[in-house]
Amino acid sequence: MLTPRQERILCSVVDAHVQSGQPISSRTIAADPDLDCGPSTVRNELALLEERGLLTHPHTSAGRVPTDLGHRYVVDRMLAAGQELGKPRPLQPLLQLSLMRKEIEEAMRSTTETLSQVTNLLAVVSAPRIDSATIRRVEVIQLQPQVLAVVIITSTGGVCKMLVTFEDPVDSGLVAWAEEYLNERLTGLGVGARMLHQRLLDDGLGEREGAFVKRLAPAFFEELPTEPGGTLYFDGASHLLAKGQIESIAEINELMDMLERRVTLLSVLRSTLSSSDVLVRIGAENELPAMRSLALVAAGYGLAQRKLGAVSVIGPVRMDYAGAIATVREAAQELSRFVQYAYADS
Repeated sequence: MLTPRQERILCSVVDAHVQSGQPISSRTIAADPDLDCGPSTVRNELALLEERGLLTHPHTSAGRVPTDLGHRYVVDRMLAAGQELGKPRPLQPLLQLSLMRKEIEEAMRSTTETLSQVTNLLAVVSAPRIDSATIRRVEVIQLQPQVLAVVIITSTGGVCKMLVTFEDPVDSGLVAWAEEYLNERLTGLGVGARMLHQRLLDDGLGEREGAFVKRLAPAFFEELPTEPGGTLYFDGASHLLAKGQIESIAEINELMDMLERRVTLLSVLRSTLSSSDVLVRIGAENELPAMRSLALVAAGYGLAQRKLGAVSVIGPVRMDYAGAIATVREAAQELSRFVQYAYADS
């Protein structure tokens, strides 16, 4: 446990290093008007903080820089204090999801772009997994006398379709009946649910109607997306590269490879879903080699009793954690409100 003075000095080093990116001298820290001690006391406290692994220095005559452990100590203090230590950067009017959009996919894209813009970090948002979706509506559309399109719209905003070609022209009355029947039987049923096949085919159907529904049935099994991890949206990789926040070519290549292989990053974000609040991983705390020189700030969003996806930013260990935590938390809350609205409307 640190003394109040040591906490204040550590926070001062972290804040100054986040701003400048340079080692922080004892003289700079001693100039803090909130500290009631001189440079010699500050130097002694810095040495003690370094002994505890919270600070380090590039070489003998340099000032101190925070270690991953030092950043972790300050972040834990922020999270314990709630939102008081950091204010979210303004997402409005850029982010007004519930008023502007009716589709989850557009909400994901908007959140990612906006989060990247206001934080100048790489923003990553995971969409709800397909196994979280239910069927919102089914449309059977007659494109040509012998060609139908079966369109399935899910509660997570997914749209999938299949074309069905018949040997003879299809009765338009049968098409209208099929759409009404499928909506009555399948709306609200989970995508991939075991009951789907049972609900699709009713033993009471006549021979003509039953045969027709069987021709449409593959749309509900073969065409629905089945990617196990879900979909990722990301924006702002250029922020990390343009500002020199990642200097090693090897680290840049690893990060780009991780983004391209998305499933790996999805597994990282999935751990966010079990966290009650914002999840922060700093430097070496990250399991992936591509993330070991970076920091992740993420929060889950979704329904009251079930999280469906994650909102996150990725940046250098030397990031503004207070602002990132508060902004990610607000974006997750905004997406949760939108998702609840969309699910209620499904």
